Amino acid sequence: MSETAPPGTQTLARGLAVIRAVASGATDLRTLVEHTGLGRSTAHRLVQLLVSEGYLRTGRDGYALGPTLIELGFQALHGSPLPVVARPVLEELAEQLRDTVHLAVRDGGSVLYLDKLPGSRGAEMRSRIGHRMPLTRTGVGMALLLDSAPEWRDLYLAETPVEPGRVRPEDLDAFLARMREYAEAGVAMDLEDNEPGIRCVAAPIRDATGAIAGAISVSATRPYMPAARMRGLNRVVGRAAHQVSAGLGYREH
Repeated sequence: MSETAPPGTQTLARGLAVIRAVASGATDLRTLVEHTGLGRSTAHRLVQLLVSEGYLRTGRDGYALGPTLIELGFQALHGSPLPVVARPVLEELAEQLRDTVHLAVRDGGSVLYLDKLPGSRGAEMRSRIGHRMPLTRTGVGMALLLDSAPEWRDLYLAETPVEPGRVRPEDLDAFLARMREYAEAGVAMDLEDNEPGIRCVAAPIRDATGAIAGAISVSATRPYMPAARMRGLNRVVGRAAHQVSAGLGYREH
């Protein structure tokens, strides 16, 4: 829980901490107290209020996020023009390619998936709407970073699953070289960086200011994504991202 909550908002901050703890897997009061640092009685009172308001629910497996959060989540999702503008383009892309299509944005230090159209062949991807993934280990994440060269090094080091300070210099150099290549091409590729056997091609979506507002990716298992097909998809995915960008008011100068 944040120790810097503005005066008068401590109860709100505690309630939000409880919701985040449940979202992170706390399903009983003991675990909730461990996650939040709250007293047992305080945590219990907050849970009762959050359950009564629908932000949490209780069931056979303990605490879980409630229907009010689902309702608000859909309102937040559709309050943004990006998913609405992108959906027809995503549907066309999925029908044309028969692969899994994603729409995502950058949210802080991670990828946040806003939409997903599952493919009609190959294995099901573990991604889902509302799911978060690393920026530097996913194609869509790398597409979101194409304009952010000063961040590439630190993000890669933070997200690489090895002991701190033990990243091999040659791995970092290879990643930075890839990012420079992707930035120049305007597309990015996941070469099984995040999930063994899964490859994807991704391209950024730009808003009316020219800033990257999101990204589209097309993903498939390795047999359906040989290197030659990935290169061919660069133009297809880039064109789809450009269509969505145009719908957001982006115009190339």
